[in-house]
Amino acid sequence: MAEKTILAFFKKPEEAEQALEQMSGLKVIDSSIDRFDGYPGNGIDHIENPINGDFPGLGYLTLSGDFSDRNAAILAATSVSASGMSSGGKDNEVTGRDICLTVIIDEKDHHQALNIVQKLGAII
Repeated sequence: MAEKTILAFFKKPEEAEQALEQMSGLKVIDSSIDRFDGYPGNGIDHIENPINGDFPGLGYLTLSGDFSDRNAAILAATSVSASGMSSGGKDNEVTGRDICLTVIIDEKDHHQALNIVQKLGAII
């Protein structure tokens, strides 16, 4: 039995769950739904005053990033998301797609599963 893998990126966890439900008749070997971020760590879990607070940088406050390297923190702070000056724009296809549905499926059901995730608006 040959296996194929699908990585599908959605905007909401409910969309990924719906796709997985629609695959219930297919031979799904394993699956997971995860939220991911482009920055390491979970960031701050409390309100922090940037005037007198002890924080490592802008990326920590606005991107919720825990950076082990000062250079990485500086580079992350150059992102338009860190400054709040842009939302990514309407033509930015990947904006908000931070939910990853990973499916390992039998090869014979691969195309059918791909059709399901595409119909629900995923980027694959």
